[in-house]
Amino acid sequence: MLKKYTTLIIAVTLILGVCGDSYGQKNKIEKANKEFDKFSYIDAREIYLKVVEDGYESAQVFQKLGDTYYFNGEYKDAASWYRKSIDKFPLKTEPLYYYRAAQSFKSLGNVEESNELMLMFQTLGGSGLVAKEYDVSDETDYLASTAFGNKKYIFEKVSINSDGSDFGPSFYLKQLVFAKAAEGTTGDKVHEWNQQPFLDLFAADMDENGVLSNVNPLPGDINTKFHESSTSFSQDGGTVYFTRNNFTDGKKGRDKDKTIRLKLYKATRSGDSFWTNIVELPFNSNDYSVAHPTLSKDEKRLYFASDMPGTIGMSDIWYVEILPDGMYGDPVNLGPTINTEARETFPYISNANNMYFSSDGRSGLGGLDVFATALDEKGEPGPIVNMGEPVNSGLDDFGFILNEETKIGYLSSNRSGNKGSVSDDIYRIKEECAISITGIVTNRDTGAVIPNATVNLLDSDNNIIDTVTSGVDGAYAFNETAACSSTYLVRGKSESCDYHEELVETPSATRGIEVPLALKCDPCPANDLGCRLALNPIYFDFDRYNIRPDAELELAKILVAMREYPQLIIHIESHTDSRGVDSYNEALSEKRAQSTLGWLVEKGIAKSRLSAKGYGEYQLQNQCSNGVKCTEEEHQLNRRSMFIIQN
Repeated sequence: MLKKYTTLIIAVTLILGVCGDSYGQKNKIEKANKEFDKFSYIDAREIYLKVVEDGYESAQVFQKLGDTYYFNGEYKDAASWYRKSIDKFPLKTEPLYYYRAAQSFKSLGNVEESNELMLMFQTLGGSGLVAKEYDVSDETDYLASTAFGNKKYIFEKVSINSDGSDFGPSFYLKQLVFAKAAEGTTGDKVHEWNQQPFLDLFAADMDENGVLSNVNPLPGDINTKFHESSTSFSQDGGTVYFTRNNFTDGKKGRDKDKTIRLKLYKATRSGDSFWTNIVELPFNSNDYSVAHPTLSKDEKRLYFASDMPGTIGMSDIWYVEILPDGMYGDPVNLGPTINTEARETFPYISNANNMYFSSDGRSGLGGLDVFATALDEKGEPGPIVNMGEPVNSGLDDFGFILNEETKIGYLSSNRSGNKGSVSDDIYRIKEECAISITGIVTNRDTGAVIPNATVNLLDSDNNIIDTVTSGVDGAYAFNETAACSSTYLVRGKSESCDYHEELVETPSATRGIEVPLALKCDPCPANDLGCRLALNPIYFDFDRYNIRPDAELELAKILVAMREYPQLIIHIESHTDSRGVDSYNEALSEKRAQSTLGWLVEKGIAKSRLSAKGYGEYQLQNQCSNGVKCTEEEHQLNRRSMFIIQN
């Protein structure tokens, strides 16, 4: 087991850990730089909140409130409002809201609640695809679903492993460089503790599928009679940072306890492959270890593991700025977001700007586990995700690297041996297939294509995987972005259109799938307050003008809007169906208009802010005019009040 192996090599040096290396997500809210719309100050969320404060409740209100938080990644509040809808109005809560509630609770780490809601989602007729993949009653299953779980991939030992320790892979052009303790290393002695040769760096050719062959020592001056391991190469392949025992100019350095620590060194390439000009980095010390380097994507920052003063735990991840003159800034601890009281070690930064690292200070499967976090534009970590099985096991897993474009990665692990084993091996990970998702974004009511719509692809944990914009023809595409046999949400949104999402289960083999998105777009005239607040119609009974209980809830929304925005002046339009003579319907509609106005005045709205008029049967919503046979439900659509914002 490398933990013991390297601990003896450099004693506490692998306090750094063996030698080894985010949805909430917030949805992006696009704010157009446009002239102020005089009606844009009406905030539906605030209206609904005030309606609830006034004692009016409904499934629609709770669900709309939940949506306003859910689609902005505010899952705590989303979970609360969805839960209220489910508890108080279970028969009026559609399966979709059980799913969104489950996603919200899952994002909060409430696995048990999420599981129960997913089961209800399935029971009530929602798609069983998500529920099938969502069994997180066991922590191991949950961790397995965080990253590589539910994907079809190859996970196998590489053929170049030796009988000794092989670990710490890194990408170098079309090769893989790694540390090996085997015959052929530079030192002519074996380590007295395990009778294995000292570590050297080797390079293997790597084909397009990640298969390795033709292993040779790294040429040049890097390998010595002591230990070298864990490298990071510049993108042009001309510079390498690597780890070595405290050994400079032929002399061993020791701390006050006579322990040989780890240090970082830099080398440059001469010619095609010869490594020379070995330089020790200035922030090394005889008194602590600095090891396991990785360059940032822009190569302006070098991250590493160290137990230098200021370390939170046994070892932390640190970084230094690489200055334009080739010098280095002072070491900076990456902080408690990523570092714990235990070991964080072997960082690796991918071309997608994700950091993978190993830790035994977080909940995992045992030993060192690999975790992942997305770095922001400043190089700071975001939410931490456990990579789950099979990347992680019950033993030590470290030195994880991944090319996210080719979907090929490598990992160091001692999982094949028993606990206490010194044998570390390198494993290859390759996703077997990838799915392209394409579709057309359209207006649900008119069928017209919608250009410039924002389309998000979200995984089963509600993390945004990718975002694209529909073209002039309404088409969008996620090209080979999704994994096979996995569950995703495809979510569309456009200006003046509601969010719409489709639940997708990808097939088990590589191919493309089509997922059309039909968005419900706002048909509301700019001055139609009822439409803008998604009011249910204010309906009246046949030949009546009293305010029904169901209408009071809708009027409560108008009431709150007028309280919140004193500048609102409303005109009430009331209508009848076509039955009865025209003159009678004119009088009846006027009574309905005045009844609606009177309800608002009784609640404290100044009459000067209101006007009302009855329009009889002259503005029907459907075909039910005089002499046309219609159902009661069809006639009901015409007995209504509307609310128009006045200039």
